[in-house]
Amino acid sequence: MLLAVLSGFIVCLLAPWLTRSLGDRANWVLALAPAALFVYFLGWVPEIAQGEAITVHYPWIPGLEINMSFLVDGLSLLFALLISGIGTFIIIYAGGYLHGDHRLPRFYAIMFAFMGSMLGLVLSDNIITMFVFWELTSITSYLLIGFHHEDRNVRWLALQGLIVTVGGGLALMAGLLMLAVAAGGEFTLSGILAADGIHEYPFFIGMLLAILFGTFTKSAQVPFHFWLPNAMAAPTPVSAFLHSATMVKAGVYLMARLNPALGESELWFYMLGIFGALTMLTGSIMALRSTGVKAILAYTTIMALGTLTMLIGIGTEGAIIAAMTFLLAHALYKAALFMLAGALDHETGTKDVTKMGGLRKLMPITFIAACVAALSLAGLPPLFGFIAKELMFEAVLEAEALTTFLAILAVLSAIMIVTMAAVFALRPFLGERKETPKTPHEAPLSMLIGPVILATLSLIFGLAGFIPAAALVQSAVGAVYGEPIAVELYLWHGFNLPLMMSIAAVVLGLVLFWKWDAVLALFKRLTFIDRFGAERGYERFMDAIVAVAEWQTRLLQNGSMSNYLITIVLTIVGLTGWTLLVHTDTPIPLGVLDFNVYEAVIAALVVAGALFASVTSSRLGAVATLGIVGFGIALIYVLFSAPDLGTTQIMVETLTVILLVLVLFRLPGFINYSAPATRIRDAVVALSLGGLMTLLILAVNDVTVTDPISDTLVEWSEPEGHGRNIVNVILVDFRALDTLGEIFVIGLAAIGVYAMIRFRAEDKAK
Repeated sequence: MLLAVLSGFIVCLLAPWLTRSLGDRANWVLALAPAALFVYFLGWVPEIAQGEAITVHYPWIPGLEINMSFLVDGLSLLFALLISGIGTFIIIYAGGYLHGDHRLPRFYAIMFAFMGSMLGLVLSDNIITMFVFWELTSITSYLLIGFHHEDRNVRWLALQGLIVTVGGGLALMAGLLMLAVAAGGEFTLSGILAADGIHEYPFFIGMLLAILFGTFTKSAQVPFHFWLPNAMAAPTPVSAFLHSATMVKAGVYLMARLNPALGESELWFYMLGIFGALTMLTGSIMALRSTGVKAILAYTTIMALGTLTMLIGIGTEGAIIAAMTFLLAHALYKAALFMLAGALDHETGTKDVTKMGGLRKLMPITFIAACVAALSLAGLPPLFGFIAKELMFEAVLEAEALTTFLAILAVLSAIMIVTMAAVFALRPFLGERKETPKTPHEAPLSMLIGPVILATLSLIFGLAGFIPAAALVQSAVGAVYGEPIAVELYLWHGFNLPLMMSIAAVVLGLVLFWKWDAVLALFKRLTFIDRFGAERGYERFMDAIVAVAEWQTRLLQNGSMSNYLITIVLTIVGLTGWTLLVHTDTPIPLGVLDFNVYEAVIAALVVAGALFASVTSSRLGAVATLGIVGFGIALIYVLFSAPDLGTTQIMVETLTVILLVLVLFRLPGFINYSAPATRIRDAVVALSLGGLMTLLILAVNDVTVTDPISDTLVEWSEPEGHGRNIVNVILVDFRALDTLGEIFVIGLAAIGVYAMIRFRAEDKAK
């Protein structure tokens, strides 16, 4: 299992070399890796179909209880099969689509890293390792979206996707850690799903919102949906893989995975139900106003992600069955449609469907495959997409709340998706032949084998869905619902309300297709959608971040060292002082202190020296009084049984005074830069910090949280360190690496000083 998960990263390292060595055959050879993974995961189906869940553990950081743990159940196996199976066709397809591109070796390397990251995400049982793979999918998808990095706009769009998904990932990390705490310190998903009392966790709402923020950004739910269509800047093989089986399905996967633990909450239902339905409708509307073949498919993906989120939120048996069926159906037809869209773009030189026409005779295989896949997208029989849509309508009608709201949005979305499926399948191929930038012809075998097989599977699963698909769906449903559920998939459910809803959607969708040109003209006049949409909100948010950064830079980072020190000191005094005085019950002894007269005299000399150094205008006087402060502290060390520290302090102070005196003659005289009010302010700030430190020391002396470590160090000093001087043993043995680091710093500084001296001497010689 570990080798299977990490194989993507292994092939990532070998892919550039293999691509250069094998030339045009590289895509077929490299596709053997995901094909082998598909066969491997396919071997798990009989066992997992029995309802079993298998965990595999490999130690990683045992001290922190972080292991490379993997969970194989119906849900993770379904995703693993989709990732590896569709990934096989994507690698083959990429060789034809990017044929002759000198960046193809780099593309394969990043693609396999992306594939490995996604496999690790869906198979991980430990939430820490899952989060690592979660972030790796964001990073690798950023590299893939920005593949054409020489284009500034592409770089901007790739960065947009990275910021949105990684920002959500930070919230997800906090939510997962809280989830582990709520589950009694359990960091495995299998343990969390079996834990009791998660809903009684005091911060359950905050935890749930943090997790959903992470999943919503990843799976492009409203209002974070805008990044996904912009990810179309990536090459078509990336888009096909990202939209069908990876990246955007990661959020859906995590919501499905956590449904048994979080699904009983009303907040879970309303958040997923409402946002999922709004995303479903938004994707459908945005698809209706698009003319680019990839843009149309991107917005229909948003529709599908919203549908899946809504169904998981509804959470009934029928809804979970519908969700897993829809997940499988969408992966099949969406991968096929994206690869066909790439074929159209590759062979015609344009992505705009309004500029295509009459391609049926020139690209017959593409036309047939597009019709089959589009029928599944539209939810028409006998395709598997029809079964999924019928189940979705049934689940919406059985929702415990918001039934009418969800049903209306589902029908409206279905109408518009039928329209866009017809646009994709018919507009480029039927009608009069239109001139295109390239002379169109049928795409090569590498670009057709994938969509043809996937479209055929949509047809086979629709005609005989109860044979190959039901076992996969049933085991996945059991994992999401939390208990085994019998699943039977039928193409014909009889005359019922869901069928009437489907017929209405098809009829109205075809009418809308007939008037599609008028709809496009209407949308062009509705410019407020772009002016006030979510993407414009993102742009304003980023502008606000820059404005705040500029403001705080002018205020806090203005080049004045005194302002820096004042800001740091006041922050420490404010936060620490407030906590000490308000939020702690620690007594602060302010009574008569037990001290000797000579100790008071030394303390008075130190204070007097510090005050004189602060107010004097004589450089020599300031240096002398600072020396008094240093030697006074050295005497304090000696009086409190630290002669070695005292000796060190005397040596440092002596050397410091000598160096300062030698430098004084080269410095200009004091200049009075500060007004009296400024000096008073500085004095208040300094006294505040000094007073806080005094209170902390007095408070700490009366608090014992644990046994002092000094007792242990005294006990270990002679037998472990073979020395009676405890300080020396600490420095040489117990803190050896720290001391070595300090010696290294001093040595480095000495080398720097020596280099500057030699440099100055050479300049004088010249």
